[in-house]
Amino acid sequence: MSLLELHGVEARYGPVKALHGVSLQVADGEMVAVLGANGAGKTTTLRAISGTVRRSGEVVFAGKKLSRRPDSTARAGIAHVPEGRGTFGELSVWENLRLGAYTRRVNLKQEAQRVYKFFPRLEERRDQQAGTLSGGEQQMLALGRAMMARPKLLLLDEPSLGLAPIVVGQIFAVLERMKSDEGISVLVVEQNASLALAHAARAYVLEVGNVVVEGTSDELRANEAVRKSYLGY
Repeated sequence: MSLLELHGVEARYGPVKALHGVSLQVADGEMVAVLGANGAGKTTTLRAISGTVRRSGEVVFAGKKLSRRPDSTARAGIAHVPEGRGTFGELSVWENLRLGAYTRRVNLKQEAQRVYKFFPRLEERRDQQAGTLSGGEQQMLALGRAMMARPKLLLLDEPSLGLAPIVVGQIFAVLERMKSDEGISVLVVEQNASLALAHAARAYVLEVGNVVVEGTSDELRANEAVRKSYLGY
């Protein structure tokens, strides 16, 4: 069963159309990747889902059509971790985590302990200013803050950007645990196509706002055009 469905989604920045009828699906408990060159519309696709860019077409989540209001998207159970992480550098780790639960009434300490299970480093840095964390720790905080509201779907924009390979491996290992332990679905935009295809069940390739290729990760790895353009062999 599809948790998320996009049907003919278009998006604009003023007069400029960035998406030209994108359709995709994410099943319950599935990780799906969105690939493509810079400017292909990957980030805009996530923004269209979360309601932070003007869009038309249909976005259906858990069987219900989503409105274009960002707060309604969050309340429905979708958490968006943007490129650049979006943490509040002047606030502490704990204060950032608390902000992640603003859309729901939850036991903050209980939810924080749940997050610390995935990211023990955040508990160690609980009272530290977020701006003083390493890049990897800030990405962990961004994911942890998103987890505080118990989302059904995570939208992740370039989670590996600027991070050392060993840290990237740790991040994706945690995403796999989130899927298996809590059944969370993930839609990830990732410039590193090899990395994305190693972890995602399926992927969509965008070019100038259109889906040009879709399939399982194995199918895309076997696709000569995808291999030459994104995998480098």
